[in-house]
Amino acid sequence: MGLFTGLATLPLAPVRGVVWLAEVLQEQAEAQLYDPGRIAAEMRDIADAVAAGEMDEQEAAEREEELIERLTHNQRPAGDF
Repeated sequence: MGLFTGLATLPLAPVRGVVWLAEVLQEQAEAQLYDPGRIAAEMRDIADAVAAGEMDEQEAAEREEELIERLTHNQRPAGDF
């Protein structure tokens, strides 16, 4: 970036900082959402809830299906939606 360009775009620095922060937060949120360890822990929590009678089988099956979708999300080939 040249001196003139740097000076001309200096007022946009806070906006670029906010955009960068939003991108980092999104990456972290997606990493947590699709983390296999976290998904496995949620599956165990569902099994425990069913065993304790806190959740019925239908609701457990629906939540497990959502977790399986999250688990396989990153394993799909690019362009396959």
